[in-house]
Amino acid sequence: MAAPAPPGLGHSFYEQLMVQRRVIGALLMREMLTRYGRRNIGFLWLFAEPMMVTVVIAALWTARGLHQMSDIPIVAFVIIGYSGIQLWRNMSRRCIDAIEPNRALLRHRPVKMLDIYLARMLLEVAGTTTSFALLCVLFLIFSNQISPPEDILKVVFAWSLFAWFAMGMSLTLGALSELTTLVTKFWPPLIYILYPLSGAMFLVDALPHGFKEIVLYIPLVHANEMLRDGFFGSHFVAHYDLSYLVSWCLGLSITGLGLSYLTVEHRLS
Repeated sequence: MAAPAPPGLGHSFYEQLMVQRRVIGALLMREMLTRYGRRNIGFLWLFAEPMMVTVVIAALWTARGLHQMSDIPIVAFVIIGYSGIQLWRNMSRRCIDAIEPNRALLRHRPVKMLDIYLARMLLEVAGTTTSFALLCVLFLIFSNQISPPEDILKVVFAWSLFAWFAMGMSLTLGALSELTTLVTKFWPPLIYILYPLSGAMFLVDALPHGFKEIVLYIPLVHANEMLRDGFFGSHFVAHYDLSYLVSWCLGLSITGLGLSYLTVEHRLS
């Protein structure tokens, strides 16, 4: 029996909301089965894969003795940096050219292009967030290489902004890829340029004065700095502007939604 529409809302609007929720849920299940299947550990690869990559990077950094260069826990530093990288990198890759393999689904009236993007983005957020949280808990319990976050609320808020930024950027890139093939050609190399500039591998406070001002124009740097400030802010001086990061998140979201609308108009024309 369907739940009654909340008071003050039109019955048709509430029904459409419930339909879209079921559509996104079905697309999420379809995406998991298509990507991971039912054999071996199945959908557990959703967070097992990013966990393994992050652990390997942390082991390499520790083996090179980088943990002796600062009193900042190197394992926590790597988990934060590479979890963030995997969030925006994997999400953007999944959204670019996401419509073509799912074109047949658009014949069903309830399914919209935005639903396909949302399903893929939410799946990446769920997988990377689970990986990030599990790694923090496991290293906290079984080793002394990571300490509890100094401000857990700031960590949660910063990670939420990180996810919001990644979703806005991925939605924009996904819609652009339907309008031009240049996105498919230029975004992969740009990812490798953003790796060292995203703030995942350095602290802004350790940079030379002139370069410090330049990297702070990159919104990903603000997200990384805020996330680290929540974990071990007493060990370094964090440099981030919350209003600047939120402005980028909001701007990318609006741009992505606008481009998605243009893409639909382009397909109908």
